[in-house]
Amino acid sequence: MTTTTQQTGVTVIGLGDMGSVLAHVLLDKGYTVTVWNRRRDKAAALVARGAMLATDVVAAVGASAVTIICVTDYAISHGILHTAAVGAALSGRLLIELSTGTPADARHGERWAAAQGIVYLDGAILATPRQVGRADTPIFVSGDRAAYERGVDILQALAGGLQYMGEAPGAAAAWDLGFLSYLFMGALGLLHAARIFETEGIPVDGLGNMIAQVSPGIGEMIQGMALAIHQNDFEQPESSLLICALTMDLLIRQAAENGINDEMPRFFKGLYQRGLDAGYGGEKFAAMIKVLR
Repeated sequence: MTTTTQQTGVTVIGLGDMGSVLAHVLLDKGYTVTVWNRRRDKAAALVARGAMLATDVVAAVGASAVTIICVTDYAISHGILHTAAVGAALSGRLLIELSTGTPADARHGERWAAAQGIVYLDGAILATPRQVGRADTPIFVSGDRAAYERGVDILQALAGGLQYMGEAPGAAAAWDLGFLSYLFMGALGLLHAARIFETEGIPVDGLGNMIAQVSPGIGEMIQGMALAIHQNDFEQPESSLLICALTMDLLIRQAAENGINDEMPRFFKGLYQRGLDAGYGGEKFAAMIKVLR
């Protein structure tokens, strides 16, 4: 492969649901794409579109100036990359880690990369595969600023909503886990809400539409809570912790009336009760952070 091709080319390792889409989008954007996956058959559609299938990982990372790896977790990623031969082949090149993990995982990956002379960025995709490549697709990236500048065009091709979260290698993972905490714990609440709708004969799709419509207001509330925690200011609540806790009693009573599972409101009632027992009932809901600290 020529130097020019290497400069305009990208290697994608991992062709699961997300990795395959990353490679397809890069092809759409005019990049020369080399791919590698443990199951070679998963590359067929990409090869048919012009992607090159590497025979092994060393050949894959040697084919391009930039390698993106996107697999289930860092343990799998490290199992693929952390060999002497792959490290040597990646030396001097840019490695963008888009697998899911913790800040500690990212720091471990950065230390290994630095020891091999590899330029390293850690990232997190905050989107489903079908959302990749859009103007508003968010990807969080962290690591050396010069490394970010080296990979920014490729990353923006994948995500118009790209955000650089700073030089700390674990920053992108921390932001990702913060978002996932809010998303998936909130999604469990959505499931309970769906059971309320089902047992009241209300179409559940209307629930999703309503939440989408009120999301700007919810976002404003979340901003206020985060600011209160940041400033450690829980006085003068618009809605006190006690008022919020009483909602759990309503949800538990409604669950009994309609014969639905009440595990989630009972669990959260227990947390709220700890806040009330600690004397935070007259403070902002955000005062619950003091229970968790």
